[in-house]
Formats: sequence, structure tokens, C-alpha cells
Amino acid sequence: MSEAVTNETSEPLYCIGCGAKIQTTDSTAVGYTPQSALKKGLENGELYCQRCFRLRHYNEIVPVSLTDDDFRRLLAQIRDANALIVYVVDIFDFNGSMIPGLHRFVGDNPILLVGNKEDVLPRSLKRSKLTDWVRQQANANGLRPLATTLLSAKNGRDVDDLLTLIDKYRGDRDVYVVGVTNVGKSTLINQILKQNSGVADLITTSRFPGTTLDKIEIPLGEDHVLVDTPGIMHPEQMAHFLSAGALKYVAPQKEIKPRVYQLQGEQTLFMGAVARFDLLFSTTDSRTTGVSAYFENNLMIHRTKLAHADDFYRDHAGEILTPPSQEELADLPELTRHEFRTTEKSDLVIEGLGWITVPANVTIAGWAPKGVNVLLRRAMI
Repeated sequence: MSEAVTNETSEPLYCIGCGAKIQTTDSTAVGYTPQSALKKGLENGELYCQRCFRLRHYNEIVPVSLTDDDFRRLLAQIRDANALIVYVVDIFDFNGSMIPGLHRFVGDNPILLVGNKEDVLPRSLKRSKLTDWVRQQANANGLRPLATTLLSAKNGRDVDDLLTLIDKYRGDRDVYVVGVTNVGKSTLINQILKQNSGVADLITTSRFPGTTLDKIEIPLGEDHVLVDTPGIMHPEQMAHFLSAGALKYVAPQKEIKPRVYQLQGEQTLFMGAVARFDLLFSTTDSRTTGVSAYFENNLMIHRTKLAHADDFYRDHAGEILTPPSQEELADLPELTRHEFRTTEKSDLVIEGLGWITVPANVTIAGWAPKGVNVLLRRAMI
């Protein structure tokens, strides 16, 4: 059992990167820090656990055991707090970043809805229309936020608008930032810190899910705090099925460029070896059906005939069809099929990967690794 380290007043010490309680006895447990690193961190005022140190300097993730009970305990603190909730979602993976039953975690606390990573969506999409779409999707999921705003935590775009909303609605409350793993909560808080105090990159951030392990409290004025909470784990997120090398083909870092295909009936698109789209039937007037694919720009898309699709995947997965690589393919769950019939212009969404926009009156199928959600929604664009 690990034993927490305390300061001269017998108060526990915490990692400033992920919020974990510092301990020096169990290298496999949360918050482990070697004695030598502990001494150095105390001297320079930057105390990081070994996991955060490796993540910051080497982009290396060290697995730790954080149970569902740990998350429930931390989230219960949000429900019982007197707080303004800043709920961060990833616009590119909107459905995959929704928290089921959010009201159970926030109680009666008011919510500001923040759509992060707006910089990866095409600039041609009007932001006012996108904001309305985000609000409508939130309402469909039972949320009634006080306000909705879009921003890019990565480049700091429109963070000042969020700060204005926080000042408007906070009142006599602390501010809790919540969201699922990997939506950019810690990056957002780093931007807030940078804009308000000049401190850069205090909190650990990465492409890996779940890098904040305990709540991190940051002074907000004299009597209140801004709290970064651990991301709520969605085991069905695409990121959990891919290696660090493959993640660069999944999470867009730049503005995505839609790829348009004119498909005949019974044609298939493969997104690497991690997803598949089948056009089964169309009642459009033309011989072909136009579809638009919104995925990371470096993710290769291959077209083939539906009749040959199974053989094509078997022969080329891990080679022509990547990610994952041939060596990593054995760790990828089998692709499972989900069929839909559209009645309006719609997006076939593969959570955590992207979507394909299709017209009304088509029959389609989406394939994703078993456990990854595939759904149909009203078209975003």
C-alpha cells in the first residue's frame, strides 16, 4: 500500500500536473515520485509525479490503476459543491464526449456548455450555425445550459469569451470544469492560467485519455477556486483501441478538409482498418450518390465494391489499410455492422473517429471496432 508524502505542516503533497497525491513507496500506483525527484521538485516549486514527468518530457504514458469507484467519489464532490459547471465537449467528437446522466453529477448547479476544438472544423461553417447545432444537440440530450460558446483551447481562440461568461454567471460559486477524457479540459485551464497569470503549461495535457487523475484546485480570486476534474472514462472511445502512434490518424490537429465521393450503389469506403462505410441503396435521381467524409486529413480512405469488401479487408488490413499496423491489428476488436435508413440529410457518426454526411433516402451501414458507438444524427454541415 502506498503512503502519501506530507509537507512540514503534515498536509499531503499533490502533483501539480494531474492532481494525484504524491507518494514514494509504490511505483505502480497513482502519484509515485522517486525520492530524488521529490527533493528536486520541492526545491524548484514544480512537484510532478513520475507519470506526469514522463508524459511532459517524453510523451510516454504510464498506466495506473484508477477504479470506477475513484471516479464516482470525485464526481460526487461536484454534485455536493456550490459551483458553476463549465461542461467541455469536443465538437469534432460531440456525441462521444457527451456525459450520460450529467444531472446526477452536477445536481442543481448551473451549466455553461463549451464546444472545444472548433479550429478543426471547416472555416466555411458559420460559427453561429454551429453554436445553434451544439445547443440543439445538448437539448436533445436533456441539457439546458445557461449559455453555449465555442473556442479552441489549443490556440486560445475565444477563451476570453468564456471568461466573460464565467464572470457573468459565477456569482458566489467555485467553478468546476468537467468532461469526458481527452476533450481538452486541462488545455483549456492552461490557457486560462496563461491569460490571467502568465503561467504556461502547468497542468498535464496529452492526446492520451485520462491524464488528470484527481481534481486540481486553482485560486480564483480570494475566496473561490477553479477546479479541473478528472475526465470521465468512456471505455468505448476509439482512442482506447489504438496505440500512441495510431492516434495521430484519429484526433485532428488542424482544420479538416472534407473529402467528397460520388458513390454508386453497393460501394464501400474503408477508413484505414478501423472503420468502414457501405452505401447499400439510394433512391436519389442520379446514378451516383454524393457523400462527404470528415476525418483526420492523414487518415487514408479507400474505395472498393461492396461485393469485394470483406476480401479486401482481410487481404490488406494493416498494410494498405492503416492504422493500425500489421503488428497492432491483433489488438483491434473485430469490426461490427450497424445499418441505417435516412429520412433527411444526416451524419453517420463513428464516435471518436469522424463522420460521413449522406443525403435523405439512402440505406447505409457503418462498421467500427466492437464497443465503439456508431449512430445517425441530423447533419452538422
